[in-house]
Amino acid sequence: MLTPAQAEAAIRTRLTPLGAEWCPLERAGGRVLREAIFADLDQPPFDRVAMDGIAIATAEFARGRRSFKIGGVVAAGAQPATLGAPEACLEVMTGAVLPPGTDAVIPVEDIALQQGVATVADSAHVTAFGNVHRQGSDARAGAQLLAAGAYLRGPEVAIAASAGRTSLLVGREPRIAVISTGDELVPPGTRPKAWQVRRSNAFGIAATLRQHGFGQLTDDHVMDDPARIRTALARHLDSHDVLVLSGGVSAGRFDHVPAVLSELGVEQVFHKVAQRPGKPLWFGVRADGRTVFALPGNPVSTLVCLIRYVLPALARLGGASPPAPAFAPLAAGWEQRHALTTFLPVDRLGGASRPDALTPHPTHGSGDFAALAGTAGFVELAPESRWEPGSLAPFYTW
Repeated sequence: MLTPAQAEAAIRTRLTPLGAEWCPLERAGGRVLREAIFADLDQPPFDRVAMDGIAIATAEFARGRRSFKIGGVVAAGAQPATLGAPEACLEVMTGAVLPPGTDAVIPVEDIALQQGVATVADSAHVTAFGNVHRQGSDARAGAQLLAAGAYLRGPEVAIAASAGRTSLLVGREPRIAVISTGDELVPPGTRPKAWQVRRSNAFGIAATLRQHGFGQLTDDHVMDDPARIRTALARHLDSHDVLVLSGGVSAGRFDHVPAVLSELGVEQVFHKVAQRPGKPLWFGVRADGRTVFALPGNPVSTLVCLIRYVLPALARLGGASPPAPAFAPLAAGWEQRHALTTFLPVDRLGGASRPDALTPHPTHGSGDFAALAGTAGFVELAPESRWEPGSLAPFYTW
């Protein structure tokens, strides 16, 4: 069996990034940039007042002048007034253009205004271009502001807007089918019979995908019948980029998914990973690049495999490089006796001394998804390893 690292590498080598599409700037958050963004103007585009106060000529201040007659007011967005005389000053607001003839701003906290005269406090520190955001000090026109592959969060979208962009070339969002299999599953609003359970995995998968910016989702439920599974999967393979299945991938009599996928031309890259929970994980790719993740049906296994393998793969399909897992200290020691890699749910300690420390929160098995409520995520523990308090473990958040 593959280790988790080998499984991740096998997935990475078989992914074909999707194409690009234009996206309006206001809907670009959460997407992956597929072009470089360059400044069309100097940033800032003018010498910009950085604090409310008065603008003066520092040469006059250096000659000993401390009182300046106010010659006008310059607000942000207004055409700049010119300093009429060196012994005068102009009231200026944050964001305004530094008026011609001035070369520094003295903050309002350091001046006293009385009868049209501003008097500078003895404690004021005045230097040339003090409290001025110089033109082009952030970026010159033509400078690259964002590289292709950047994940577009609030700061990146604001940067693109500052460069005058109203639309961006981004990675095409994958069309994802979330499919659960099983005769025992009934909808959440249904009272299950004694031999049934409510369908929950698909809702957890969809919520996680939406939380991470993937919104083009189709939901389906298929009974444990090879013909029905074949019909449903064939339809979804032709209309979606990625299939995320839950259930039907183990070695039981009714686990039909691997055989049906093979019949439909999906090449098995691997089946089973040396991990717990989630050992039966299946991954395959069709010749046209359609990608299939068949996750084990037990809820904890489903969610762990989704975070550990599916989300990084979806990021790569969009053209991004997913971040490496964070490392966080364990608040308590843990002895990992099992021969498989273990994904152990954890809580944040939340104490004042070590707010980032993680406390193991083991479940009663891979079906005990109720125990995940309120947990922060899970850590990945190597087989047969011992972890002392304070040890840094790879940490994945939900």
